[in-house]
Amino acid sequence: MGKIIAVVNQKGGVGKTTSAVNLSASLAVLEHKTLLIDADPQANATSGVGVNSDEVENSIYDCMLGNTFASDAIVSTETPNLDILPATIDLVGAELEMISFDRREYRMRDALSSIKDNYEFIIIDCAPSLGLITVNALVAADSVIIPVQCEYYALEGLGKLLNTVRIVQSNMNPNLAIEGILLTMYTSRLKHNNAVVEDVRLHCRGIVFDTIISRNVRLSEAPSYGQPIVLYDVQSKGNTNYLNLAKEVLQNNGYSF
Repeated sequence: MGKIIAVVNQKGGVGKTTSAVNLSASLAVLEHKTLLIDADPQANATSGVGVNSDEVENSIYDCMLGNTFASDAIVSTETPNLDILPATIDLVGAELEMISFDRREYRMRDALSSIKDNYEFIIIDCAPSLGLITVNALVAADSVIIPVQCEYYALEGLGKLLNTVRIVQSNMNPNLAIEGILLTMYTSRLKHNNAVVEDVRLHCRGIVFDTIISRNVRLSEAPSYGQPIVLYDVQSKGNTNYLNLAKEVLQNNGYSF
């Protein structure tokens, strides 16, 4: 049975989509069949793996509204072992459309139930909000990865997010766990970046990944070419970082090398 991991932070610009795309691709090239789900109306994860959202016939929106099966919406990518369940701009209206639905927080979980066993890992890229779509992702997920930028105020909003996780655990998904907090956009020569790393590790002891994602030009270029970093520049520091993260996730889930 596949493990579902939601990559979530209500703050934008913290490397959430970059992490979802590149963790998925790294798990895939390490020969673990992986599905990336784009649950953000901006559809950046969709374009980030080379899929044009304007040409998508069925999306996560259609699955959650019950208009199609997840298996009919999944698209293969040029990365071996990596598929995507894409998003389109239609997802913007999904929260309003689902507001009167019974079990509206469980729509994503129900939609994924038929395909969960087809993958070892399912990674959900969440929107930068704590709205109904993100709650759906948390209800569907087994665990969450929280990207945190190595800047001042890094912990700002983290408490609110962790409280949302606790609410979901208490009411809808008691098995939801913290996979880890991921420090991103790190520059080693900046003193305040190093101070943030120490601060986060101190306040969130035991749940912070050892891997830190450094700022990397090639990493920021890759989405414009519709490629994860492992395809765009396999020798880049960004690729090394995300392969290390994938290995850490695998080790934490009982896989050996």
